Amino acid sequence: MSKPKGFEKPVGVRDYVPYAVDKLRAIERNVLDCMSRWGYRQIMTPTLEFYETVGVASSTSDQKLFKLLNHRGTTLVLRSDMTAPIARVVSSLLKEESLPIRLSYHANVFRAFEEEAGREAEFFQTGVELVGDDSPEADAEVVALAIASLKAAGVTSFKIAMGHVGFLNGLFEEVLPGRGGDQQALKKHLLDRDHVGFRKAISELSISAGQREELEGILRLRGDKEICDQASVLGRHPQAQASIDHLCKVWEVLEAYGVSEHVLIDLTMIGDFSYYTGMTFEGYASELGFPVCSGGRYDNLLRQFGRDVPATGFALKTNRILDGVKGMAQEEQLPVLIRYTAAGRKEGLARAAELRAQGRAVVTLLIEEESGSRQESEERYEKIETFH
Repeated sequence: MSKPKGFEKPVGVRDYVPYAVDKLRAIERNVLDCMSRWGYRQIMTPTLEFYETVGVASSTSDQKLFKLLNHRGTTLVLRSDMTAPIARVVSSLLKEESLPIRLSYHANVFRAFEEEAGREAEFFQTGVELVGDDSPEADAEVVALAIASLKAAGVTSFKIAMGHVGFLNGLFEEVLPGRGGDQQALKKHLLDRDHVGFRKAISELSISAGQREELEGILRLRGDKEICDQASVLGRHPQAQASIDHLCKVWEVLEAYGVSEHVLIDLTMIGDFSYYTGMTFEGYASELGFPVCSGGRYDNLLRQFGRDVPATGFALKTNRILDGVKGMAQEEQLPVLIRYTAAGRKEGLARAAELRAQGRAVVTLLIEEESGSRQESEERYEKIETFH
């Protein structure tokens, strides 16, 4: 392998130039302030975690984890999400804290993708975890907060699609009892949004025409609150019925929040079915064809760290908002240039300190006497003051 050139970097990582950093920090600051107003306290966790604990518990598949060995030969991972590390902290450092616990974060995370996939290996997430409450109120709270956070990030046109893992689990068990392999195959098609493949897989199953129609009916379960009634008729399994009842209650709370106009029920959307245990959701901006936020309920995760309590949450995909959504207007704040000669240094630096104390950005420059009146780069500065 040839030595990389000095300006090259690994595939999937990027540099952030000053303007992009300004926008990223503005999104981060506005969203975390929004989350704080909802009672969520910010947490930070290490970039490196043990593979055998956080790595295994993560929602990220094993082949997408960045793994490395420390000097003792122990396998570590770069964190691939923030949910598993926060579960570790809630189960240890915060184990004596009363429930529910509300935490927020902004962090870079890492996923190992195939080079040809064109996806970022390092990216930013801003999100929350609500631990210790399994009620519809809690699920509705994180959806409503996701809506408020998207607005705070400058996303003006978006829709939240909300589903429930339990409905599909119940319906599949009703139609395909004990046929785990067939159930998993159908779930995979839904997870990949491959509705053509979903229909094809159904057509190849050894089931009755009525059962086939029942499974295909899932693809029509997308819309407003009336989907709850349609789903109740379609899925008669107790788990499916309980899941729809929960989702309808979440919708009622969202109506009380006054945000249901941003939400639709989509029972074809299940998230990662091996990780989520209940309500799941994704947020789509009008400018983009892929999610800018995602979340849901994951009641089994904390059990792996010795604290068996329910949890729900979401993460904004901050990079996608940064790159693909017009969002908030970012005004460049030009600095003031204080130029001074050797004789005017004390006065010039005093003026710079005065402006900085006022919150202004200031650049200073020592000049020669003969160039004291030159204005070479005036467009780079809000104004220029010269001291002789």
